[in-house]
Amino acid sequence: MTRGTAGTRGASEASGVWRGWREACQEALYGPAGFYRGSGAGPAAHFRTSVHASALFAGAVARLLCRVDEALGRPAALDFVDMAAGRGELAAGVLAALPADVAARTRAYAVEVAGRPEGLDHRIEWLTEPPHGVTGLLFANEWLDNVPLEVAEVDAAGVARRVLVRDDGTERLGEPVDGAEAEWLARWWPLPGEEGLRAEIGLPRDTAWASAVAALDRGLAVAADYAHTVDARPPFGTLTGFREGRETPPVPDGSCDLTAHVALDACAAAHSARCAPERTPPGALMRPQREALRALGVTGARPPLALAATDPAAYVRALAGASEAAELIAPGGLGGLGDFVWLLQPVGTVDAAALLVDVPDHEEQ
Repeated sequence: MTRGTAGTRGASEASGVWRGWREACQEALYGPAGFYRGSGAGPAAHFRTSVHASALFAGAVARLLCRVDEALGRPAALDFVDMAAGRGELAAGVLAALPADVAARTRAYAVEVAGRPEGLDHRIEWLTEPPHGVTGLLFANEWLDNVPLEVAEVDAAGVARRVLVRDDGTERLGEPVDGAEAEWLARWWPLPGEEGLRAEIGLPRDTAWASAVAALDRGLAVAADYAHTVDARPPFGTLTGFREGRETPPVPDGSCDLTAHVALDACAAAHSARCAPERTPPGALMRPQREALRALGVTGARPPLALAATDPAAYVRALAGASEAAELIAPGGLGGLGDFVWLLQPVGTVDAAALLVDVPDHEEQ
């Protein structure tokens, strides 16, 4: 993507029409020939998520589901909804990790725009929209960062304008941001009048998250993503692309993933705003992934060296598990998966904070 100062960046007359980033991303990701509509290995071929990094992640989500089950009084039917399920890896991993008695009561749903992959566990129902009346856990791992949104940039006069883009990634500035989008910027991502500053207008993500949470009758909704809050927004935004494991310029032609970090604080407030005044929802929590996973038993602790002498094979397995756990909770390097943020949004009487109390394995069993 070529940047310039004359209002048009890298002008190429053969690259298609000008349109906002939201429309461009919607077609590039979810259109008939979109990135997420393709067959084959799916997103795992282009970027690495916590689900792909280790089965320990699915195990931790299964443990969270068990805690939600306990908090709900062990209902006859317990739901698990995997939002933006990819190829169903998380749903399958959670079912495999659940205790037999919990698995027998669990209804698993995978929500994804792509078709159902062959060989997926028959117990998983494949949907394009979340089911209604959910009692249990809805988990959205790296979903909201792919919900298309508009991008705004401050021009030379200090005015925030919508950024327009062509299919080859060429950009120019369009009309001033107004209406609900301007109100969202003012509240959640205020832009000083300095030329070149950018923001990603998260209003569609707020709406998407509130709609997903509304699928729950009782339980917990979790969004896990790269995120930022109003007191520390990135000055130039975070929109980028990924292709075959490498970060690339964001080009909305269907050849790469298009992603931007999530204003999770705005998403949390959006659910509360939809609730009637007499039905104030319980408080949402935001926690770094490393803290959430540690509370769910993923510690990264190395096995005792004495185990190598008494049971070398068990020591090697435990050491491999510790290495995988370290990747999931590590800040910065090793993929930075520990830098993800979890938004825990309870519905009903569930206490989100109580679900993340570190409990010894033998007590939890």
